[in-house]
Amino acid sequence: MTPGTDTDPSLLATPPLVTTRGDMRTLEFVAGEVQSEMRLSRPSALVLAYARAMMCFALFVPRPRHILMVGLGGGSLAKFCYRHFPRARITVLELRADVIALRGQFCVPPDDGRFTVLHVDATAWLAGVPDSVDVLLVDGFDAAGLPPALGSSKFYADCRRALRHGGVLAANVFSYDPLYPAMLGRLRLTFGGQVCWLDKVAGNNRILFAVKDCLDPVAAARGRACLVRRLISRRRWLGFGILNRLLVLALVAYLERRIR
Repeated sequence: MTPGTDTDPSLLATPPLVTTRGDMRTLEFVAGEVQSEMRLSRPSALVLAYARAMMCFALFVPRPRHILMVGLGGGSLAKFCYRHFPRARITVLELRADVIALRGQFCVPPDDGRFTVLHVDATAWLAGVPDSVDVLLVDGFDAAGLPPALGSSKFYADCRRALRHGGVLAANVFSYDPLYPAMLGRLRLTFGGQVCWLDKVAGNNRILFAVKDCLDPVAAARGRACLVRRLISRRRWLGFGILNRLLVLALVAYLERRIR
């Protein structure tokens, strides 16, 4: 089931599969297709390349006050942000109750004053929180892939409305998805063309970054807006996959050191 339907998808979807081999634990919705992966010895570490790439939102918003996530999965993004952005409030929207029930197996922290997991339909919830989010991470896959509702014009409009001025949306999509060109077109239209991505950093996963409004002249004077505008104008990040991968690894390593 996709978001926006009346029937509880947890009653109809295939139960998630959790597998542990040695130091690694995985979550799958379809056998053989890893949705999330965790190292038991380092539960907060980012194992999958696409998850590391999504952390490049920090190049746009290095000190977010509120991070909103669509999709919990095994909690990789949530755990990393909870640990390495200690001043940020984190809200996770998850449609499936059976996925939320696995949070203990994947060492997802309990709810507290700055971390909350909500069992809600993100497509409905987002419409009620205008101008309240600095970073919005969309990683809401099911057994069939990315639900169409999470790539619709309405959803992207709600995402943009939820973001504060200068906020960034980071969306994980499959480059081979037949709906990808249409989704990219909608995203560009909704965000006024302020969209870029990382090439060749995560296999078939493509991480799209969309910024709400150009940063103001004061931010430009600090140098951050110049980088953002240059990346957006090129519609991609650097020209070579190896440089992109090194950029991602360096950024994640920097974030991991910040609280040590």
